[in-house]
Amino acid sequence: MPLSVGDTLPDVSLKSHGADGIAEVTTGELFAGKRVVLFAVPGAFTPSCSETHLPGFVVKADVLLARGVDVLACLSVNDAFVMRAWQQSQNAQSILMLADGNADFTRAIGMENDRHAAGMGMRSLRYALVAEDGVVRFLGVDTERGVVDQSSVDAVLAHL
Repeated sequence: MPLSVGDTLPDVSLKSHGADGIAEVTTGELFAGKRVVLFAVPGAFTPSCSETHLPGFVVKADVLLARGVDVLACLSVNDAFVMRAWQQSQNAQSILMLADGNADFTRAIGMENDRHAAGMGMRSLRYALVAEDGVVRFLGVDTERGVVDQSSVDAVLAHL
């Protein structure tokens, strides 16, 4: 069943690639006691993700943090190496890049998107959420392929 406002996020292991290499990040630890903005993309380096979605959060990261966001994170069903390369190419150092390589978190919250017909395998829907201590307070899911509106940085800012 898809995620809804008021739901508690599951505790799932993800990967992140930082200066010290690949590290495990559990969502339980990530969200515990914090206000987190998490946005998910169908794929790193894909057109709408690279031209609109991620850049919006990069440009307005300081505004989000000034409004009480403790962690700003981007998730994709890609590996940690791809997420690190995308972070570097987009100058997104203020954003925690999370790799959900096996789509474990994505499936656990019902946000999977079967893109096998396009040769992309299982991906995530495009969404953004605000969670406080692991409880979803805002959820915006884009419904039209290539359109970033419900999950945009401006949509998130309107709910902070």
